[in-house]
Amino acid sequence: MPQITTHQAEDDARNEDILIWVNGALLPRVEATVSVYDSGFMLGDGVWEGLRLYNGRWAFLDEHIDRLFGAAKAIDLEIGLTPDQVISALLETQNANNMQSDAHARLMVTRGVKARPFQHPALSRSGPTIVIIMEHSRPALPRPIRLATVPHIRGLPMTQDPKLNSHSKLNCILACNAAEKAGADEALMLDVHGFVNTTNACNFFIVRKGQFWTSTGDYCMNGITRAKVIDLCRANDIPVFERNFSLVDTYSADEAFLTGTFGAQTPVGEIDGRVIGTGQIGPMTERLRSLYKALVAQ
Repeated sequence: MPQITTHQAEDDARNEDILIWVNGALLPRVEATVSVYDSGFMLGDGVWEGLRLYNGRWAFLDEHIDRLFGAAKAIDLEIGLTPDQVISALLETQNANNMQSDAHARLMVTRGVKARPFQHPALSRSGPTIVIIMEHSRPALPRPIRLATVPHIRGLPMTQDPKLNSHSKLNCILACNAAEKAGADEALMLDVHGFVNTTNACNFFIVRKGQFWTSTGDYCMNGITRAKVIDLCRANDIPVFERNFSLVDTYSADEAFLTGTFGAQTPVGEIDGRVIGTGQIGPMTERLRSLYKALVAQ
């Protein structure tokens, strides 16, 4: 069975002609470049956000912008624009590409071009590099995702806080590589105590006896879609728990799914060779999808 990803999308020829926002200029894809001295390229020194366009509106835009500025402050990165100016740049890029729906944006901010190829932040003297890549992007998953548990974990906040959407993604990339070598699509990552945490790219939920379980949130990305799912459950009298749970609990779950900006709720059919539920999207996940679609349409 061929491998797929949680970000698998339909091919769209329009993406060959997109315009990309680079430090205030809208450039054709082939001309949109950054310096080899850029902090993001050289060191992974930066933060980013992924945003989804539904029917002319960017879903949960304020939350995404707040998270971007919060992450930048946490790493002492001065964005150099106000939140309103960043939103204006996003809308400018959307309009330039004539996008109304089924589009995905990656908004990236690095510490900028360095004077010399070394890590000290003081060597980044030219101000930040800001890039907005926006693509026509409709999810196209042919089947539920298969996961494999890997030895790579989401670490402690004093190393690299998993709540940061940073450009430094090597830990997650290595986890994904390990999962693919095991014949799975993505990696299921544990926390420092051995409890089920998240995947390399998304947050993770299981359904057991009508209850939704997800991790405590201590060691995972502070996902906006994850938070919306928890809020929807509470608003619709669906029991939801942020708690520690093990692989034993996970293997016997009735359903499992991932949450993320791109795929919203992605069903999981298999974990470590164990079929979860029927191996297809379950009724509770289907119900949640309907509630989420209604939320983004408001």
